[in-house]
Amino acid sequence: MLGTGGSIQTLLALRHLANKKIFPVSSSRAVELKGCLDKTSPDDSIVIPISRGGETLDINSTIGTFLKKGYKFLGLSSMGLMNEILKKIDCPILDVPNLSGRYAGSITNVGIVPAYIAGINVEDFLEGLEDSYRIFSKYERQPALELAAFLFNLYKMGYNVVFSMPYSKNLEGSIGLWVQGISESTGKDEKGMIGTYQSAPICQHSVLEYLLGGTKKVVIPILWTINNEYPDLILNSSIRYIDGLSAQTIVNYQANATFQALIQESVPSAKVSIENPSEFNIGSLIALILSSIYYLCLLINVNWATNPKVIIGKKICTEALKEKFSSNQAEKTRKKIAEEKFKNLF
Repeated sequence: MLGTGGSIQTLLALRHLANKKIFPVSSSRAVELKGCLDKTSPDDSIVIPISRGGETLDINSTIGTFLKKGYKFLGLSSMGLMNEILKKIDCPILDVPNLSGRYAGSITNVGIVPAYIAGINVEDFLEGLEDSYRIFSKYERQPALELAAFLFNLYKMGYNVVFSMPYSKNLEGSIGLWVQGISESTGKDEKGMIGTYQSAPICQHSVLEYLLGGTKKVVIPILWTINNEYPDLILNSSIRYIDGLSAQTIVNYQANATFQALIQESVPSAKVSIENPSEFNIGSLIALILSSIYYLCLLINVNWATNPKVIIGKKICTEALKEKFSSNQAEKTRKKIAEEKFKNLF
């Protein structure tokens, strides 16, 4: 998968359900790119580049490397440089709608085609998505609207960081979609909230001290859990109250205790749980995530579908590459801009 951001995030949310190996290549970072090339073969692999606008450097810069080694391609593209590259190599191409990938991934070719090829049960996923959207689309008391209202009321009080704590590897793809969605969708017009996350329970040992004892009225912790994880395993332990329990049971005890500690220390927090990480439930979770973000954007009064500022850095990078600017030239430019923009900051 050659894609970045919303273009592949829905697939990453379903990745644990695939019966084929998925290699997400989100940039030309050497370690990931070489790792993929070392562990795959053109004989039994297909490369799927995905981009809505077709100008994503991270994707376009890697296509030629796979092409030279003889990999087969299936493109998900509608316009731009990537579309031109794929047409030149006679690659089969499926359309990508003119909709931000974070929203398009779950309902269009962007996420559904790669998931189907990977052997994921897309029918169950779409059923979970549809069933939950049917609930979350109603302007009445329901979880998506409640979560959005909870965040918005805290936003009005000055909270602007949403820190997620996913207590399962099987949730991290979905949480990546949540982080991108809340940041890109609400963060514009000098408004909005930023999403961040760290795997749990690791985050209990790195940031929990700040959440409980640091600056208040800034961060909103959200804990994400699975009631019945799979695969799970029974633990053998000399500790009496641990022996015989499943690994995820211990993790969920930690999640519940952390949630209670946050509430006890007057930290507004939320906890979202799914029964198990099936296609149906991941579909429901994605519907909750995207519906909540949509409602939050309406409450904050920003356009949920756009991300206009992202292109600034892309343009700077493209110009620097075309003009072959040296690192010294780039540094001088940054210093000049910084002196002008921040001269009265300190």
